[in-house]
Amino acid sequence: MRWRRTFFALCLSASSVTSNTNYVPSAISAERYNEDLFIRPLLDGKVATTFTFTTDLLGNVPQDSESFGQHYTLFPLTLGQILKEYSIAELHLTLNSGKWNYDHWGYPDDPSVGTGAELWAWMIDGPSATVDERWTGLRNALAGLFCASLGSLDTRRTSSPSTVFPISFSPSTPHALRYANLPSENVCTENLTPFVKLLPCKSRAGLATLLNPKRIFDADWHGLSVHLRSTERGTELKLGVQAVFDPVRLSGGRRRGLLFDRIIHDSCSVAASSVVRVQVPDDQSYTLSPASVVDDKVMAMYNLMTQAPLDVSMSWPHEHTFQYPHVHQSRLTPLSIQRTLHGSSQIHGHLFVALTNNRHHDIVVGYFENLPALVTLWMHTMKIKVDSAERNELISNVSYHPHQVLANGQKSPSTLQAILTIPAASTLHLSMEISRAFLKYTEHPPDAMRGWDLPPAILFPVCEPAMGMCGMQNTSSGIQGRMYTPTLLIDLPTPDFSMPYNVIIFSCTLITLIFGSIFNLLTRTWVVVRVED
Repeated sequence: MRWRRTFFALCLSASSVTSNTNYVPSAISAERYNEDLFIRPLLDGKVATTFTFTTDLLGNVPQDSESFGQHYTLFPLTLGQILKEYSIAELHLTLNSGKWNYDHWGYPDDPSVGTGAELWAWMIDGPSATVDERWTGLRNALAGLFCASLGSLDTRRTSSPSTVFPISFSPSTPHALRYANLPSENVCTENLTPFVKLLPCKSRAGLATLLNPKRIFDADWHGLSVHLRSTERGTELKLGVQAVFDPVRLSGGRRRGLLFDRIIHDSCSVAASSVVRVQVPDDQSYTLSPASVVDDKVMAMYNLMTQAPLDVSMSWPHEHTFQYPHVHQSRLTPLSIQRTLHGSSQIHGHLFVALTNNRHHDIVVGYFENLPALVTLWMHTMKIKVDSAERNELISNVSYHPHQVLANGQKSPSTLQAILTIPAASTLHLSMEISRAFLKYTEHPPDAMRGWDLPPAILFPVCEPAMGMCGMQNTSSGIQGRMYTPTLLIDLPTPDFSMPYNVIIFSCTLITLIFGSIFNLLTRTWVVVRVED
């Protein structure tokens, strides 16, 4: 019997496609909308998918509150109002769930893959309101728009690491950066629903029809992103959805199954382009249907505006069971990251970070920590070791800002920023002592015994003045983009919240017995009752 192992199937059919696919109505000539879906198989049998919905405002600047009105056709009006109200020049918001596996999956298409919610924005420093007031209004507005707990990104989690998150253009006016993250925030359907409403065709047509919540949120990793930046042509808005599916898990050991379990009946009529790209694997044992023009045997491209209906499938006819590769063969990034907390005490502990260089040359990266006042880093205990030998010369440009008590009584986060040099084919161990905070009983969350989530550390490319370029371009000695470590769960000194209830129960029982006895003595009358024979 012949076995056919289908890797994935993507059913696409467009029933109403105009003859001129590049036609855009004159009313939206200043706005341009494009759709793109990128699918690539991974070494461990999983499939990474990236939806990108791009809207360009040509010659329009929403953050300028005086030069232009807000008359949009494709650009979401709700976002435009927020940008205008708070003078936002650049905005990045991500909501992710899961841990991105750099070793097996490589670099993501969108580098912002930190667990939880991450928000950073460059704002124009205008005279009407301070930057902190605009930051507070921006957080609350986005929280209401996307149904997320972004209001919790207050001064206890906000910092300004301009080196880690540089602005994407050269501003002519003063700008200020605000950054915050919330690792405990989860992404779910109530975030996806308002996200889809920002698209011109919603989920009724186009690639957004494939955004099936049952499939997206069943993926091993999934996330939503909103990226807005100013360009030479105007303003660019990118709405993205990333997910890593596991067909092997869903099909019982075989690479088979539908990814999205949905069919596109209509293409988005206002889209200038709608493309599906499939990355072709290195092995030649697969079959791809239907046949497509493959650029240098790397990419298969399908245009939904002209190729409809479309059913893309990739199969391995001679594969009976998927064989997982060895770990050492699947490290696709130059660095492997581990970050852990050690120590059995509830007051003291140790933070350990292990960076393994998988290349045969030194790698220079930046290291950034943004920790809330739950923990305190003791910088004098920092140690850098390679092969059990101290190598303190491998760390430079150390900048540490401890938490401070603000005017509202809250404590600002502590930030640590440094440049690390990881020797070739070796592991660098960074360790330092920490102290856990002792909170008031009113400051603990409802699930206090679970612990607190610490945000991930960030590795970022650094500039090399000698070569006149940054690590993002010079990938031979650095990394391509930001890399996020896993989040940590820290156990703080927690009171026994059951004791108040025990005291209340014991006190109420004692009072009841005493009160009942005294009440009976004061109110009950003893009389002689004669019983007749």
